[in-house]
Amino acid sequence: MDSPAFRDLIEALRGLPGVGPRSAERIAFHILRAPAAEAIRLARAIDAIKTKTARCSLCYTVTEEDPCGVCRDSTRDRRVVCVVGDTRDVHAFERGGRYRGLYHVLHGEVDPLAGIDERDLTTDALVERIRKGEVREVILATNPTAEGDATAFALAERLRPLKISITRLARGLPPGSSLELSRAGAIADALENRRPLESAEKSDVP
Repeated sequence: MDSPAFRDLIEALRGLPGVGPRSAERIAFHILRAPAAEAIRLARAIDAIKTKTARCSLCYTVTEEDPCGVCRDSTRDRRVVCVVGDTRDVHAFERGGRYRGLYHVLHGEVDPLAGIDERDLTTDALVERIRKGEVREVILATNPTAEGDATAFALAERLRPLKISITRLARGLPPGSSLELSRAGAIADALENRRPLESAEKSDVP
């Protein structure tokens, strides 16, 4: 189809994760054939997610309200903070329904090859949050990957002087996997069987 607008749509769709050239073309033709109201609804939903959401000023998850619903919930245990790499990981924990503490979203992971260290994440905000004195335990719930482990240990070094309990998820999650795609039960088990980070370090040594 010789249309600049159609080509622009395909190129935009190809920028989405997991969408290759053929998938982008199929989606573009679907949008082209769809009723105008359906296409406009999609466009408005995309616009709304970019204009109506922002980061929670307390935990940095993406939300439409500040503070977010979890941070506002008075029934949550404010002494425990679960540190995750992405807002998607918060949703993964909430699916299980068994964690009742708070969260802190880093918005990334330590990746030396990409030039990203813990200072590029929301680590400073996490440290300031803990210094206020209410937090007693930080659960480092980064993904069980090389980058996730590097992030956990970098954060642990930063947090140890604050004299709080620092724990890591149990290794029930498959190495190299992501929290986002893990079963709710597996996440809940890894959470309940979490260990002090020092113990996790020693157990990894042959």
